[in-house]
Amino acid sequence: MSGGLHGEIVETLGREISAGVHPPGSVLRGEDLEQRFGISRTVVREVVRTLASIRLVVGRQRVGIVVRPREEWNTFDPTLIRWLLEADRANQVKTLVELRTAVEPVAAGAAAQRAAAEDVAELLRIGERMSELAEAGDLEGFLEADVAFHSLVLRASGNEMFAQLHEVVREVLRWRTEQGLMPAHPEPLAVGLHSEIARCIERGHHERAETAMRELVAEALHGTLRLLESGGAE
Repeated sequence: MSGGLHGEIVETLGREISAGVHPPGSVLRGEDLEQRFGISRTVVREVVRTLASIRLVVGRQRVGIVVRPREEWNTFDPTLIRWLLEADRANQVKTLVELRTAVEPVAAGAAAQRAAAEDVAELLRIGERMSELAEAGDLEGFLEADVAFHSLVLRASGNEMFAQLHEVVREVLRWRTEQGLMPAHPEPLAVGLHSEIARCIERGHHERAETAMRELVAEALHGTLRLLESGGAE
């Protein structure tokens, strides 16, 4: 997402559309946007082009800028994921975890059969590093390692479509940490499962790798929902 005035307006309108302020079928008129934000027609076109790239809106002659039906949105776009998490946290978390549950265990099982030696070595290294960071309570470092671990499993699966989902997983993990939905010290169960998954991939134990990843994603869902229900995020 570009910065400056263009980026600010895209953020504002994207959040509003995601939250239902402008429901599907509603029309945003260019002249109204020019007046509201004090911008030129050129900037309006740039903003609309960005929102259209996420499939939130479509420009129609003699009508204006029309908000698309929700089922047409590019819900894999990381920016839209962030906006939807802000608009409806609990439901979006469940949606994303259902996606992760469907894909990541299968990816882990495939990685146990296909991963290159250098990827296996890196997974083992990241797993050990995550244990150290968890013990130290370094949540920022743990987040970076967590993102790297899951992204590498998706890539090591050898499935190009799985690999493309790394941005979705990254956005979920970052959002959870930024919203205070991670305990001060990551759950030992989750930390241990990362290391176990890495070892299973190393040994070619594809069934256990898949099961352990399913357990890990389920633990993340339950932990996040517990904190959401208890008001863990402001």
